[in-house]
Amino acid sequence: MEEPSQEAPSAQAERDGAWQRLTAYAYLSAPERLEHIAIMRVFCGTLLADLAVPDVRERLEAVGGPAAALDADTLATRLDQLVKWGNLLPSTHTVKASSISEYQRARSRYQLSKLGERIQRDADEMLASADTAREVSSELLALVERGLHELAESVVGVGGAEPQDALERISTLFVQFAEFADSVRDFYAYLGQVLARYDLDSAEYQGFKELLLDYVEAITEDVSFRAPRIAAALDRLWPHLPGLLKQLDAHSQGLLGVPPAARGESAARVQRSRGRELADWEGLRGWFSDLEGRGSQVDQLRDATLRALQSLLANAKRMLRSASGEMSRRKDLLRLARWFDDATPEDAHDIAVAAFGLYGARHLGIPPAADEAVPAYTSWWTGPVVEVPVALRERGSRAQRGRASAVENHSEQKLRLAEAARAQAEARRAAAQELRSASGRFAHIRLTSAALSLLLELLATALGNAQLRRGGSDSAQERGFAVEGASSEDVELGVRLTVRSVAGFSTVLRAADGDLILDGLDLSVVGVADRATFEARASAS
Repeated sequence: MEEPSQEAPSAQAERDGAWQRLTAYAYLSAPERLEHIAIMRVFCGTLLADLAVPDVRERLEAVGGPAAALDADTLATRLDQLVKWGNLLPSTHTVKASSISEYQRARSRYQLSKLGERIQRDADEMLASADTAREVSSELLALVERGLHELAESVVGVGGAEPQDALERISTLFVQFAEFADSVRDFYAYLGQVLARYDLDSAEYQGFKELLLDYVEAITEDVSFRAPRIAAALDRLWPHLPGLLKQLDAHSQGLLGVPPAARGESAARVQRSRGRELADWEGLRGWFSDLEGRGSQVDQLRDATLRALQSLLANAKRMLRSASGEMSRRKDLLRLARWFDDATPEDAHDIAVAAFGLYGARHLGIPPAADEAVPAYTSWWTGPVVEVPVALRERGSRAQRGRASAVENHSEQKLRLAEAARAQAEARRAAAQELRSASGRFAHIRLTSAALSLLLELLATALGNAQLRRGGSDSAQERGFAVEGASSEDVELGVRLTVRSVAGFSTVLRAADGDLILDGLDLSVVGVADRATFEARASAS
């Protein structure tokens, strides 16, 4: 017996964990988002503290804002909802109260969860710096270079690096590199947002031109200058990294040295400090060196700078092509929109004619096609389109100009169509001949696709013309209805199909496309010219 696979439960558990973590973001989009954010800021302002409803309410009133006017019951509802989303946790601390009323006020206490604290911290950072231009901390790149060279010198030196000194250097340079990389991403995201605008006036354009030509160029040059030095230091340090990381783990294990039972829920996963795993060093090396053939982050930085300059030039060309001499028509369009908003319907039509040349619909007196009956209530917007001649559309004249074009010769097309019709008729005659010869022996002969198609066509017509009666015997009741007088014929092909209901009999039609079994039906195919002979023989028998 095979053991059940553990992949499905682990995958399900991973999906459930991801769903729970994503649910913790729900308070940022709830209708009461401002109140929830104010409550979360109260908890984020404390460290490992549990707060009751009166404590939270007191701090909200001291801070002010949208949540300051919440009563105790509404605030308790908001706190319970944050607990359901996973941002807060119910406290397990013992409540000490001198009276029953004090116990009732303080029995519901809450504390901040790790996930809730992380989300609120990111939300506050986003709200504080979403619309600002963040400076690139390019000076940190020089510190990263210096730290890597000093670490490489100590590692390859006699006796190796001292563990505590190496640990301090690694932590410092990874913090510096993370700050530099984050500032680069934020700045270029802001730059792309600015360059996507098409309403820059002269002052804004001048400012962004100086920003690109001076600031971005300085950043790119600094990164291009220091990237080869950092890559060389990493190449020198790379063979010694596995041994160095093992030495650091032996010196200080951090949370990995704590027994799993003491770590609780975090026993399965521990997020280590940056630089303590080989994957961190691979990410650092991939930022400055092309390891996978897709370009390094330094190469992407150069490409982004080139695209930014191209966008700046595109904006410059657009503004130079402006016929009015203005850098942007945004103000004019806003003024026109204000006129439309304040105008009456009659004045709005006049404004549209003056601004865009959009006159009302004009009747040109061209009737629609003869086979198109359009009701009078049909709008011209949704009605069929009438083809307007070029002379009338461009010159407003109905007179025909130029020599009439020669009539196109369709003789070759007619010959091809006639030949195709003859071939199709010949194939149907061959199929009819095949059915006549196979009548009574369908189970032993494999029909062609054309013959089976013709037989099914005749069968559908015969069943449509048949008379149905409910059978009287038990077997007939089981069959449901019996077929009487079911027949069809094709005079042009000279073939006739007769269908009879026979209890316990089945007709098997074998063809290249598959087999068809007709239960309770007997098929007979004869020529139309031989019908009298067939009926005479049937009456004599």
